Amino acid sequence: MSDASYPDDLLYHPEHDWARVQDGAATFGITWFAQDALGEVVFFEPPDVGSTVTKDEPYTEVESVKAVSDVIAPLSGEIVEVNNGLAENPETINDEPYGKGWLVKVKLSDPDEVSSLLDAAAYRASLI
Repeated sequence: MSDASYPDDLLYHPEHDWARVQDGAATFGITWFAQDALGEVVFFEPPDVGSTVTKDEPYTEVESVKAVSDVIAPLSGEIVEVNNGLAENPETINDEPYGKGWLVKVKLSDPDEVSSLLDAAAYRASLI
């Protein structure tokens, strides 16, 4: 598993999800804190490309050796790509939560929602 980290170039949702926002789109994943709390991730079933996600609502589940947990959308939009590599290697979520362990890419439907997310410092402070 990777060491605890919260990259400054990401935005964070209080439910331990992150978003990398670029040009009206965002990549989503779960934070180091979330994957650490879950333990070894053993299953990820990606949502369908073309489906919509709503900020603050679950859009998929991640299963670990400890539990099945909802993944909350940090922003709203349409899923344009899913990380199909996680189907065969779900442990990548543990190993590289901010890199190869990303979950979905979304075309944002309301870019103004970005302002509601936390920066890295505020997210780290929320964990104390």
